[in-house]
Amino acid sequence: MKNQTNESLISGFSDLGIAPALLEALSRLKYLTPTPIQRQAIPAAVQGKDIVGVAQTGTGKTLAFGIPMIQRLAQVKGRGLVVLPTRELALQVDEALRRVGHGFGLKTAVLIGGLAPGPQIRALANNPHIIIATPGRLIDHLNQRTARLDAVRIVVLDEADRMLDMGFAPQIQKIFQALPANRQTMLFSATMPPEIMKMAAAHMKLPIRIEIAPAGTTAERVTQEIFVIHRDAKNRLLDKILEQHPVTTLVFTRTKYGAARLARTVRAMGHSAAELHSNRSLSQRREALDGFKSGKYRVLVATDIASRGIDVVGIGIVVNYDLPTSSEDYVHRIGRTARAGAGGRAISFVMPEQRHELRDIERLIRKTLPVSQLPELPPERRPVEAERVFYPEHRPRRPAPPRSRVSGQGQRPRHRRSFSQRRGF
Repeated sequence: MKNQTNESLISGFSDLGIAPALLEALSRLKYLTPTPIQRQAIPAAVQGKDIVGVAQTGTGKTLAFGIPMIQRLAQVKGRGLVVLPTRELALQVDEALRRVGHGFGLKTAVLIGGLAPGPQIRALANNPHIIIATPGRLIDHLNQRTARLDAVRIVVLDEADRMLDMGFAPQIQKIFQALPANRQTMLFSATMPPEIMKMAAAHMKLPIRIEIAPAGTTAERVTQEIFVIHRDAKNRLLDKILEQHPVTTLVFTRTKYGAARLARTVRAMGHSAAELHSNRSLSQRREALDGFKSGKYRVLVATDIASRGIDVVGIGIVVNYDLPTSSEDYVHRIGRTARAGAGGRAISFVMPEQRHELRDIERLIRKTLPVSQLPELPPERRPVEAERVFYPEHRPRRPAPPRSRVSGQGQRPRHRRSFSQRRGF
């Protein structure tokens, strides 16, 4: 009876060419049914083929390259390298890989900014099986000769399009130059612009393209809607949404300063909120993300650093308080909800002058977003204490020093001498 139970648990992955020991690990972790990207990518990856994978967010890309990497490293006796755009994504990939490889003594080294270099150097000296890194920090270690890539046999670029958007193209080129020619290369992302395909053609050998959904496809079970609203009414609409829908909410802003300001405003509304952006230290970002996952914070206000950097189950609503700067980021933002087959809702605030940005998003997702009627908004709260602290115009000005009519102290001279007069020329 026990054998039958185990067979039923691993039957979903059993025909993908995965080793029995890994199948048992997957069954212990309750991974029962492979996602579409996993079903198509794993058989080719375990054979050592180069892969370009296109799949929407929340579809299990990490295991799609993580399982074959762990299995092949036991065969080829080399090292794996995973390059990602953000610290949060690197930490989550490291956690997922260590869960699967825990029983096999898998050792990893995470090279990211915001952490002291000492522990990272010690992790590299411990001969890790897999290096997980952001491009900038990996280049730092290569320049300091604390890391070498000549033993890498498998390299993965996750969210490669995002890395190009963030200006990491020169670093990626240097990384490829440091890699051995005899290697397996895999690229995974939710979108695949032409620049990525050029990179694939230059650095990959006859890659197999696996496209689960066309680039720009959003999750099926996410309900999308927009509100056309002026800037000064956004806070009141957000207050109304949070009041009507008491669920875990992720709010995106365009700038880090806007995220900090809005987080204070949301707390002033009476909701527990944290902020996640590049001005926060790594420990602050991890505390905000852990608190959001555990329910300590109901609302997380973030920039696009979180559009691909968090994997939180059960996010009920994603609010685009500001539309993203690029249409592709819209797909990644709303992909934070409706994950793993669950339902979700995406609400976007669109100002009247942003019709062109909205049209670009609709063209990418090949869908016309429905416009919802504005609800009756609560009365405007002015002054909101959180905003008074932030805006310089609300700070009281210091009184000017008194001027003396007798001595002229505090007054500027009527006739100022020129530079040449002061120097005696």
